[in-house]
Amino acid sequence: MALDFVPFIILLGGLFTVAGGIVVRGSLRGSPAVNFVIILIGTLMASWIGTTGAAMVMIRPLLRANAWRKHQVHVIIFFIFLVANIGGSLTPLGDPPLFLGFLHGVSFFWTMKNILLHTVVIAGMVLAIFYAMDTYYYKKETPPPDDGVKEPLRVEGLLNFLFLGGIVGAVLMSGMVEWGTIPIGLGIHENAQNLVRDLFIVAMAVASWVTTKKALREANEYTWGPILEVAYLFAGIFVTIIPALAILRAGEEGALAFLIRAVNTPARYFWATGILSSFLDNAPTYLTFFNAANGQLYPGMPEAQAVGYLMGHVEGTNFPSGAVFLEAISAGAVFMGANTYIGNAPNFMVKSIAEEAGVPMPSFFGYMLRFSMPVLIVVFILTTFIFY
Repeated sequence: MALDFVPFIILLGGLFTVAGGIVVRGSLRGSPAVNFVIILIGTLMASWIGTTGAAMVMIRPLLRANAWRKHQVHVIIFFIFLVANIGGSLTPLGDPPLFLGFLHGVSFFWTMKNILLHTVVIAGMVLAIFYAMDTYYYKKETPPPDDGVKEPLRVEGLLNFLFLGGIVGAVLMSGMVEWGTIPIGLGIHENAQNLVRDLFIVAMAVASWVTTKKALREANEYTWGPILEVAYLFAGIFVTIIPALAILRAGEEGALAFLIRAVNTPARYFWATGILSSFLDNAPTYLTFFNAANGQLYPGMPEAQAVGYLMGHVEGTNFPSGAVFLEAISAGAVFMGANTYIGNAPNFMVKSIAEEAGVPMPSFFGYMLRFSMPVLIVVFILTTFIFY
Protein backbone atom coordinates (compact mmCIF):
# COMPACT_ATOMS: atom_id res chain seq x y z
CA MET A 1 0.00 0.00 0.00
CA ALA A 2 2.84 2.39 0.84
CA LEU A 3 4.90 1.66 -2.27
CA ASP A 4 2.13 1.15 -4.84
CA PHE A 5 -1.28 2.48 -3.79
CA VAL A 6 -0.17 5.83 -2.31
CA PRO A 7 1.94 6.86 -5.36
CA PHE A 8 -0.87 5.60 -7.62
CA ILE A 9 -3.44 7.85 -5.94
CA ILE A 10 -1.02 10.80 -5.80
CA LEU A 11 -0.51 10.57 -9.57
CA LEU A 12 -4.22 10.19 -10.34
CA GLY A 13 -5.13 12.95 -7.88
CA GLY A 14 -2.53 15.29 -9.35
CA LEU A 15 -3.71 14.73 -12.91
CA PHE A 16 -7.36 15.03 -11.84
CA THR A 17 -6.74 18.34 -10.02
CA VAL A 18 -4.66 19.93 -12.76
CA ALA A 19 -6.86 18.78 -15.65
CA GLY A 20 -9.93 20.01 -13.75
CA GLY A 21 -8.65 23.57 -14.18
CA ILE A 22 -8.56 23.37 -17.98
CA VAL A 23 -11.81 24.48 -19.61
CA VAL A 24 -12.67 24.02 -23.29
CA ARG A 25 -15.43 26.47 -24.20
CA GLY A 26 -17.36 26.88 -27.40
CA SER A 27 -20.64 26.05 -29.08
CA LEU A 28 -20.00 22.39 -29.70
CA ARG A 29 -22.90 20.25 -30.89
CA GLY A 30 -22.68 16.54 -30.23
CA SER A 31 -22.96 15.41 -33.83
CA PRO A 32 -21.19 12.22 -34.95
CA ALA A 33 -18.44 14.30 -36.59
CA VAL A 34 -17.88 16.50 -33.51
CA ASN A 35 -17.88 13.52 -31.14
CA PHE A 36 -15.48 11.66 -33.42
CA VAL A 37 -13.03 14.58 -33.42
CA ILE A 38 -13.20 15.08 -29.62
CA ILE A 39 -12.55 11.40 -28.96
CA LEU A 40 -9.79 11.27 -31.58
CA ILE A 41 -8.02 14.27 -30.02
CA GLY A 42 -8.25 12.67 -26.58
CA THR A 43 -6.91 9.39 -27.97
CA LEU A 44 -3.89 11.17 -29.48
CA MET A 45 -3.24 13.05 -26.22
CA ALA A 46 -3.40 9.98 -23.97
CA SER A 47 0.10 8.64 -24.63
CA TRP A 48 1.69 11.99 -23.75
CA ILE A 49 -0.24 13.27 -20.74
CA GLY A 50 -1.54 9.92 -19.54
CA THR A 51 -4.95 8.34 -19.97
CA THR A 52 -6.11 10.05 -16.78
CA GLY A 53 -4.92 13.49 -17.92
CA ALA A 54 -6.44 13.18 -21.38
CA ALA A 55 -9.71 11.81 -20.02
CA MET A 56 -10.07 14.62 -17.48
CA VAL A 57 -9.33 17.33 -20.06
CA MET A 58 -11.72 16.01 -22.73
CA ILE A 59 -14.64 14.41 -20.84
CA ARG A 60 -16.36 17.63 -19.78
CA PRO A 61 -16.39 19.23 -23.27
CA LEU A 62 -17.82 15.96 -24.57
CA LEU A 63 -20.53 15.93 -21.90
CA ARG A 64 -21.48 19.55 -22.58
CA ALA A 65 -21.61 18.93 -26.33
CA ASN A 66 -23.99 16.00 -25.86
CA ALA A 67 -26.09 17.28 -22.95
CA TRP A 68 -29.06 17.90 -25.25
CA ARG A 69 -29.07 14.35 -26.61
CA LYS A 70 -31.26 11.51 -25.37
CA HIS A 71 -28.83 8.84 -26.59
CA GLN A 72 -25.41 9.66 -25.14
CA VAL A 73 -24.39 6.65 -23.03
CA HIS A 74 -22.58 4.99 -25.95
CA VAL A 75 -20.57 8.18 -26.51
CA ILE A 76 -19.14 8.01 -22.98
CA ILE A 77 -18.49 4.27 -23.26
CA PHE A 78 -16.44 4.67 -26.45
CA PHE A 79 -14.64 7.60 -24.82
CA ILE A 80 -13.59 5.16 -22.07
CA PHE A 81 -12.50 2.60 -24.67
CA LEU A 82 -10.32 4.99 -26.62
CA VAL A 83 -9.20 7.93 -24.47
CA ALA A 84 -8.99 6.17 -21.10
CA ASN A 85 -7.30 3.02 -22.46
CA ILE A 86 -6.34 2.40 -26.10
CA GLY A 87 -4.79 5.84 -26.62
CA GLY A 88 -2.30 5.34 -23.79
CA SER A 89 -0.46 2.48 -25.47
CA LEU A 90 2.49 4.28 -27.07
CA THR A 91 4.70 5.58 -24.24
CA PRO A 92 5.41 4.84 -20.56
CA LEU A 93 3.65 8.13 -19.77
CA GLY A 94 0.41 6.79 -21.20
CA ASP A 95 -0.48 3.94 -18.87
CA PRO A 96 0.93 2.55 -15.59
CA PRO A 97 1.83 -0.93 -16.98
CA LEU A 98 4.14 0.60 -19.58
CA PHE A 99 5.71 2.81 -16.93
CA LEU A 100 6.52 -0.30 -14.88
CA GLY A 101 8.17 -1.79 -17.95
CA PHE A 102 10.17 1.42 -18.35
CA LEU A 103 11.34 1.16 -14.74
CA HIS A 104 12.48 -2.40 -15.43
CA GLY A 105 14.57 -1.50 -18.46
CA VAL A 106 12.25 -1.28 -21.48
CA SER A 107 13.40 1.74 -23.49
CA PHE A 108 11.09 4.76 -23.64
CA PHE A 109 10.25 4.55 -27.37
CA TRP A 110 10.22 0.74 -27.65
CA THR A 111 6.48 0.53 -27.17
CA MET A 112 5.77 3.22 -29.77
CA LYS A 113 7.98 1.45 -32.30
CA ASN A 114 6.44 -1.98 -31.69
CA ILE A 115 2.83 -1.25 -30.72
CA LEU A 116 2.06 1.68 -33.05
CA LEU A 117 0.55 -0.50 -35.77
CA HIS A 118 -1.52 -2.41 -33.18
CA THR A 119 -2.85 0.90 -31.84
CA VAL A 120 -3.69 2.27 -35.28
CA VAL A 121 -5.55 -0.90 -36.27
CA ILE A 122 -7.47 -1.28 -33.00
CA ALA A 123 -8.27 2.43 -32.60
CA GLY A 124 -9.30 2.59 -36.26
CA MET A 125 -11.75 -0.30 -35.90
CA VAL A 126 -13.23 1.03 -32.64
CA LEU A 127 -13.56 4.57 -34.02
CA ALA A 128 -15.29 3.24 -37.14
CA ILE A 129 -17.76 1.26 -35.02
CA PHE A 130 -18.37 4.33 -32.86
CA TYR A 131 -19.04 6.61 -35.83
CA ALA A 132 -21.50 4.14 -37.33
CA MET A 133 -23.31 3.67 -33.99
CA ASP A 134 -23.38 7.39 -33.20
CA THR A 135 -24.74 8.18 -36.67
CA TYR A 136 -27.53 5.64 -36.13
CA TYR A 137 -28.53 7.11 -32.75
CA TYR A 138 -28.12 10.70 -33.95
CA LYS A 139 -30.83 10.15 -36.55
CA LYS A 140 -33.21 9.25 -33.71
CA GLU A 141 -32.63 12.55 -31.87
CA THR A 142 -34.95 15.53 -31.99
CA PRO A 143 -33.35 18.70 -33.44
CA PRO A 144 -31.09 20.45 -30.90
CA PRO A 145 -32.38 23.64 -29.24
CA ASP A 146 -31.20 26.98 -30.60
CA ASP A 147 -28.84 28.55 -28.08
CA GLY A 148 -28.61 31.83 -29.94
CA VAL A 149 -25.19 33.36 -30.58
CA LYS A 150 -22.51 30.78 -31.26
CA GLU A 151 -19.56 30.88 -28.83
CA PRO A 152 -16.14 30.52 -30.47
CA LEU A 153 -14.01 27.56 -29.47
CA ARG A 154 -11.30 28.43 -26.94
CA VAL A 155 -9.28 26.92 -24.09
CA GLU A 156 -8.97 28.61 -20.69
CA GLY A 157 -6.75 27.76 -17.74
CA LEU A 158 -3.71 27.37 -20.00
CA LEU A 159 -1.31 27.68 -17.05
CA ASN A 160 -2.44 24.21 -16.04
CA PHE A 161 -0.72 22.76 -19.10
CA LEU A 162 2.55 23.88 -17.49
CA PHE A 163 1.62 22.01 -14.30
CA LEU A 164 0.58 19.01 -16.42
CA GLY A 165 3.98 19.08 -18.08
CA GLY A 166 5.59 19.21 -14.64
CA ILE A 167 3.78 16.03 -13.60
CA VAL A 168 4.78 14.26 -16.80
CA GLY A 169 8.39 15.40 -16.33
CA ALA A 170 8.44 14.17 -12.73
CA VAL A 171 7.19 10.74 -13.76
CA LEU A 172 9.77 10.56 -16.54
CA MET A 173 12.56 11.68 -14.19
CA SER A 174 11.79 8.98 -11.64
CA GLY A 175 12.48 6.31 -14.25
CA MET A 176 15.73 7.80 -15.47
CA VAL A 177 17.73 8.43 -12.26
CA GLU A 178 18.76 6.38 -9.22
CA TRP A 179 19.28 8.29 -5.97
CA GLY A 180 19.30 5.38 -3.55
CA THR A 181 16.66 4.41 -1.01
CA ILE A 182 15.23 6.10 2.08
CA PRO A 183 13.55 4.34 5.05
CA ILE A 184 9.94 5.51 5.42
CA GLY A 185 8.97 3.41 8.46
CA LEU A 186 7.62 -0.06 9.21
CA GLY A 187 10.76 -1.55 7.69
CA ILE A 188 9.88 -0.11 4.27
CA HIS A 189 12.47 1.55 2.03
CA GLU A 190 11.44 3.72 -0.93
CA ASN A 191 13.57 5.01 -3.79
CA ALA A 192 14.50 8.64 -3.20
CA GLN A 193 13.61 9.63 -6.77
CA ASN A 194 10.10 8.23 -6.28
CA LEU A 195 9.57 10.31 -3.14
CA VAL A 196 10.78 13.42 -4.99
CA ARG A 197 8.39 12.57 -7.85
CA ASP A 198 5.42 12.23 -5.51
CA LEU A 199 6.22 15.45 -3.64
CA PHE A 200 6.58 17.32 -6.94
CA ILE A 201 3.24 15.98 -8.19
CA VAL A 202 1.58 17.17 -4.98
CA ALA A 203 3.25 20.57 -5.45
CA MET A 204 1.92 20.80 -9.02
CA ALA A 205 -1.60 19.95 -7.82
CA VAL A 206 -1.43 22.58 -5.06
CA ALA A 207 -0.07 25.18 -7.49
CA SER A 208 -2.92 24.42 -9.89
CA TRP A 209 -5.51 24.69 -7.12
CA VAL A 210 -4.13 28.03 -5.90
CA THR A 211 -3.61 29.70 -9.28
CA THR A 212 -6.71 28.51 -11.16
CA LYS A 213 -9.72 30.80 -10.96
CA LYS A 214 -12.62 29.32 -9.03
CA ALA A 215 -14.94 30.14 -11.94
CA LEU A 216 -13.03 27.76 -14.21
CA ARG A 217 -13.49 24.81 -11.87
CA GLU A 218 -17.15 25.73 -11.47
CA ALA A 219 -17.49 25.75 -15.27
CA ASN A 220 -16.12 22.20 -15.23
CA GLU A 221 -18.53 21.27 -12.41
CA TYR A 222 -15.43 20.13 -10.54
CA THR A 223 -15.97 18.08 -7.37
CA TRP A 224 -13.83 15.64 -5.40
CA GLY A 225 -16.41 12.88 -5.74
CA PRO A 226 -14.88 10.98 -8.71
CA ILE A 227 -11.34 10.83 -7.31
CA LEU A 228 -12.63 9.79 -3.88
CA GLU A 229 -14.65 6.95 -5.45
CA VAL A 230 -11.56 5.78 -7.31
CA ALA A 231 -9.50 5.95 -4.10
CA TYR A 232 -12.02 3.83 -2.17
CA LEU A 233 -12.44 1.28 -4.96
CA PHE A 234 -8.76 0.82 -5.72
CA ALA A 235 -7.80 0.71 -2.03
CA GLY A 236 -9.89 -2.45 -1.89
CA ILE A 237 -8.44 -3.77 -5.14
CA PHE A 238 -4.83 -3.17 -4.05
CA VAL A 239 -5.41 -5.04 -0.77
CA THR A 240 -7.30 -8.01 -2.19
CA ILE A 241 -5.01 -8.36 -5.23
CA ILE A 242 -2.05 -9.35 -3.03
CA PRO A 243 -2.87 -13.08 -2.72
CA ALA A 244 -3.94 -13.28 -6.39
CA LEU A 245 -0.63 -11.88 -7.56
CA ALA A 246 1.29 -14.05 -5.12
CA ILE A 247 -0.36 -17.10 -6.71
CA LEU A 248 0.59 -15.90 -10.21
CA ARG A 249 4.16 -15.11 -9.19
CA ALA A 250 4.52 -18.60 -7.71
CA GLY A 251 4.40 -19.81 -11.30
CA GLU A 252 4.35 -23.57 -11.73
CA GLU A 253 4.71 -23.98 -7.97
CA GLY A 254 1.44 -22.14 -7.27
CA ALA A 255 -2.27 -22.90 -7.41
CA LEU A 256 -2.50 -21.55 -10.97
CA ALA A 257 0.32 -23.72 -12.30
CA PHE A 258 -1.97 -24.96 -15.08
CA LEU A 259 -2.44 -21.37 -16.27
CA ILE A 260 1.27 -20.54 -16.20
CA ARG A 261 2.11 -23.72 -18.15
CA ALA A 262 -0.62 -22.96 -20.69
CA VAL A 263 0.65 -19.41 -21.36
CA ASN A 264 3.47 -20.21 -23.77
CA THR A 265 2.67 -18.38 -27.04
CA PRO A 266 2.29 -14.67 -27.86
CA ALA A 267 -1.47 -15.07 -28.42
CA ARG A 268 -1.88 -16.71 -25.03
CA TYR A 269 0.21 -14.01 -23.35
CA PHE A 270 -2.01 -11.39 -25.00
CA TRP A 271 -5.24 -12.95 -23.70
CA ALA A 272 -3.97 -14.05 -20.28
CA THR A 273 -2.49 -10.61 -19.55
CA GLY A 274 -5.57 -8.90 -20.96
CA ILE A 275 -8.23 -10.92 -19.17
CA LEU A 276 -6.50 -10.66 -15.79
CA SER A 277 -5.86 -6.94 -16.38
CA SER A 278 -9.60 -6.49 -16.92
CA PHE A 279 -10.38 -7.60 -13.36
CA LEU A 280 -7.11 -7.04 -11.49
CA ASP A 281 -4.97 -3.92 -11.62
CA ASN A 282 -3.27 -3.97 -15.03
CA ALA A 283 0.10 -2.65 -13.78
CA PRO A 284 1.09 -5.57 -11.49
CA THR A 285 -0.52 -8.02 -13.94
CA TYR A 286 1.78 -6.67 -16.67
CA LEU A 287 4.79 -7.07 -14.39
CA THR A 288 3.81 -10.64 -13.49
CA PHE A 289 3.70 -11.80 -17.12
CA PHE A 290 6.74 -9.67 -17.96
CA ASN A 291 8.66 -11.72 -15.39
CA ALA A 292 7.03 -14.94 -16.60
CA ALA A 293 8.24 -14.29 -20.16
CA ASN A 294 11.75 -13.56 -18.93
CA GLY A 295 11.72 -16.80 -16.93
CA GLN A 296 10.42 -18.92 -19.80
CA LEU A 297 12.69 -17.53 -22.51
CA TYR A 298 15.84 -16.70 -20.52
CA PRO A 299 15.82 -18.81 -17.33
CA GLY A 300 18.43 -17.87 -14.75
CA MET A 301 19.56 -14.78 -16.65
CA PRO A 302 19.85 -11.44 -14.76
CA GLU A 303 16.88 -9.16 -15.51
CA ALA A 304 19.01 -6.34 -16.96
CA GLN A 305 20.36 -8.70 -19.62
CA ALA A 306 17.11 -10.59 -20.19
CA VAL A 307 15.11 -7.41 -20.83
CA GLY A 308 17.42 -6.52 -23.70
CA TYR A 309 16.71 -9.87 -25.34
CA LEU A 310 13.01 -9.49 -24.55
CA MET A 311 13.05 -6.24 -26.53
CA GLY A 312 14.62 -8.11 -29.47
CA HIS A 313 18.27 -7.11 -29.08
CA VAL A 314 19.70 -10.57 -29.92
CA GLU A 315 22.12 -9.85 -32.78
CA GLY A 316 25.23 -11.99 -32.48
CA THR A 317 23.73 -14.31 -29.83
CA ASN A 318 22.04 -17.70 -29.80
CA PHE A 319 19.07 -16.44 -27.79
CA PRO A 320 15.59 -16.08 -29.31
CA SER A 321 14.03 -12.64 -29.62
CA GLY A 322 11.25 -12.05 -27.11
CA ALA A 323 9.91 -8.92 -28.82
CA VAL A 324 6.61 -10.48 -29.92
CA PHE A 325 6.01 -11.73 -26.35
CA LEU A 326 6.63 -8.26 -24.89
CA GLU A 327 4.35 -6.79 -27.56
CA ALA A 328 1.59 -9.20 -26.55
CA ILE A 329 2.00 -8.47 -22.83
CA SER A 330 2.01 -4.69 -23.39
CA ALA A 331 -0.98 -4.79 -25.74
CA GLY A 332 -3.02 -7.08 -23.50
CA ALA A 333 -2.44 -4.99 -20.37
CA VAL A 334 -3.25 -1.62 -21.98
CA PHE A 335 -5.96 -2.46 -24.50
CA MET A 336 -7.97 -4.90 -22.38
CA GLY A 337 -8.05 -2.51 -19.45
CA ALA A 338 -11.09 -1.17 -21.31
CA ASN A 339 -13.06 -4.40 -20.81
CA THR A 340 -14.44 -3.38 -17.38
CA TYR A 341 -14.85 -0.28 -15.25
CA ILE A 342 -12.04 -1.47 -12.97
CA GLY A 343 -9.57 -2.43 -15.71
CA ASN A 344 -8.00 1.04 -15.53
CA ALA A 345 -8.53 3.83 -13.00
CA PRO A 346 -9.75 6.50 -15.50
CA ASN A 347 -12.63 4.20 -16.52
CA PHE A 348 -14.33 4.51 -13.15
CA MET A 349 -13.43 8.19 -12.90
CA VAL A 350 -15.13 8.96 -16.23
CA LYS A 351 -18.17 6.91 -15.16
CA SER A 352 -18.47 8.96 -11.95
CA ILE A 353 -18.17 12.30 -13.76
CA ALA A 354 -20.75 11.25 -16.36
CA GLU A 355 -23.19 10.17 -13.65
CA GLU A 356 -22.71 13.50 -11.85
CA ALA A 357 -23.68 15.14 -15.16
CA GLY A 358 -26.89 13.09 -15.28
CA VAL A 359 -25.85 10.38 -17.77
CA PRO A 360 -27.38 7.00 -16.75
CA MET A 361 -24.26 4.85 -17.10
CA PRO A 362 -24.71 1.06 -17.27
CA SER A 363 -23.88 -1.22 -14.34
CA PHE A 364 -20.62 -3.17 -14.11
CA PHE A 365 -22.06 -6.17 -15.96
CA GLY A 366 -24.21 -3.98 -18.20
CA TYR A 367 -21.03 -2.27 -19.43
CA MET A 368 -19.54 -5.66 -20.30
CA LEU A 369 -22.59 -7.31 -21.82
CA ARG A 370 -23.83 -4.32 -23.84
CA PHE A 371 -20.56 -2.79 -24.96
CA SER A 372 -17.16 -4.31 -24.21
CA MET A 373 -18.00 -7.92 -25.09
CA PRO A 374 -19.81 -7.28 -28.40
CA VAL A 375 -17.35 -4.55 -29.49
CA LEU A 376 -13.93 -4.92 -27.87
CA ILE A 377 -13.75 -8.71 -27.60
CA VAL A 378 -14.56 -9.02 -31.31
CA VAL A 379 -11.88 -6.43 -32.13
CA PHE A 380 -9.35 -8.24 -29.94
CA ILE A 381 -10.11 -11.58 -31.62
CA LEU A 382 -9.40 -9.95 -34.99
CA THR A 383 -6.25 -8.41 -33.50
CA THR A 384 -5.06 -11.87 -32.45
CA PHE A 385 -5.38 -13.21 -36.00
CA ILE A 386 -3.67 -10.13 -37.46
CA PHE A 387 -0.68 -9.90 -35.13
CA TYR A 388 -0.28 -13.18 -33.21
